[in-house]
Amino acid sequence: MIVIFAAWNLIIIVGVGFAGIVVSDGKPMNVFESGAILLYLAEKSGKFLSQDPRLKWETIQWVFFQMGGIGPMFGQFGHFFKYAKDKCQHPYPVERYTNEAKRLLGVLEKRLEGREFLIDGGYSIADIAIFPWVGCLDTGYGGREKVGLDNFPNVMAWKTRCLERPKTAKGMTVCKIS
Repeated sequence: MIVIFAAWNLIIIVGVGFAGIVVSDGKPMNVFESGAILLYLAEKSGKFLSQDPRLKWETIQWVFFQMGGIGPMFGQFGHFFKYAKDKCQHPYPVERYTNEAKRLLGVLEKRLEGREFLIDGGYSIADIAIFPWVGCLDTGYGGREKVGLDNFPNVMAWKTRCLERPKTAKGMTVCKIS
């Protein structure tokens, strides 16, 4: 699928194995991988990435936490728990990625103590990058009980706050998690 946003001179390419955008601000430039795309769009729009250096770098760190931890580990959990359960009878992969998902949820739980969003400056690209993965553990992979999502009340309340944002709710209807 290719979508063109003329106002931003932006082409979005989806369904080719990875997400990418082609930006044409004079000379075309490809930007791929979700973290890089979020950073590019945040800088371009001036939204969801603080100009305060401390908050900006905290946000970037949490985006990288998703890219290197949440996404790969939650994805592996989903693969072995839902999609490969009939192909791999050994309990190790499900145990390993269940434990890793719980560990990462624990990191998020602690971070969200006393916070509305991951960064003190408000809703950011860090929240945008991470909260859908929490939803995927539940509705995408059916792993709510397996990873004990209800044992992470700060995470679940944060996910609800993210989903209650009107434009986020609208955006979630574009590509529903199922």
